[in-house]
Amino acid sequence: MADALIRDVLNGHYRPGERLPSERDLVGRFEANRGAVREAMAKVVQLGLAEVQPGGARVRQRELASLDTIGYLLAQNDLPDPALVDQILVVINNLVSVAATQVVESASDEAIDGVREFLQPLLRLDSTDTEHGEARFALMQHMMHTSENLPLQLIARTLFEQFAPNMSAVAEFAAPDRERYAIYARQLDNALTQRDIPLVRGTFDAFAELNRETMTRAFMLAQEQGQEAVAR
Repeated sequence: MADALIRDVLNGHYRPGERLPSERDLVGRFEANRGAVREAMAKVVQLGLAEVQPGGARVRQRELASLDTIGYLLAQNDLPDPALVDQILVVINNLVSVAATQVVESASDEAIDGVREFLQPLLRLDSTDTEHGEARFALMQHMMHTSENLPLQLIARTLFEQFAPNMSAVAEFAAPDRERYAIYARQLDNALTQRDIPLVRGTFDAFAELNRETMTRAFMLAQEQGQEAVAR
């Protein structure tokens, strides 16, 4: 029931400022009891998609919702929205870049050596696509952890948790350019060793563009396969 209401709001069935159906209407629509209806409505309100006002709950603008709404947006269709995925990648990569800068500025040599160990799998050219993707994810997570920036860690974790489970339909088509990733991994290893902040940021910018290219190709292949399946 909650998922249906959330989809209705996100799909624009109810626009900002409009009132959501009453408890009585929802009881009839879903053939549910009032307790279940209130629980479902509470979830919509908790996500920040609606607020309770005199006379009933009214829809809020999407930008006022919580980060947990991202997962629902990604799950609306068989394939996630490519534009939304790209926006999320931009945010994640910038968070990792900030984390890396703080690591270079304040982490111990031992902590930096720990980050460098996570670069080793990205130097391999014989890894599977899955192994390579897991190595990139592990590097980002460890960089966040090493930064010891709690607000950044909380935001990044929430995004990761919403993002990763909804990418399975595209992930199988994400074939990384291992040679380019290996080049950037070496550059990052050198930048961390020298504590060179501009080089760290520049390398993460290159990583970010390569991640976006990889995902763009994956979407194209996934969409082509979907079109071929429909044609058959």
